[in-house]
Amino acid sequence: MSVGLVVVSHSERAATGIREIAAEMAGDTRIEAVGGDGQGGIGTVPDAITAALAAADDGDDVVAGVDLGSAVMNADVAIEMADLHAVIADAPVLEGAVNAAVAATDPDATLETVKEQAEAAREVEKL
Repeated sequence: MSVGLVVVSHSERAATGIREIAAEMAGDTRIEAVGGDGQGGIGTVPDAITAALAAADDGDDVVAGVDLGSAVMNADVAIEMADLHAVIADAPVLEGAVNAAVAATDPDATLETVKEQAEAAREVEKL
């Protein structure tokens, strides 16, 4: 079993940058980045998130990290539209993505363990 990851941001550049950082720790884990309104602006689009979820799905599960409120709403819609097992991690998107990437490299990783590790990033102190 494998767990894929999706980074959802209102900014396409932010999502891509976060994916790039998390990928340093991800081994062969699939990580997709999705962001923006599809026309070069700020926002999120459910159809684009659905496509990213499908691309990150390697036949198993997907954990999504999101940046702000409407990204949560649109990711929820996308998960409902997708035909796969996916959850949203309630975590800071960058730190959560890195934690999730590390957790997903474990051969015994599950949807629950990867989500749990992403959410553990809420407790990380930086100073």
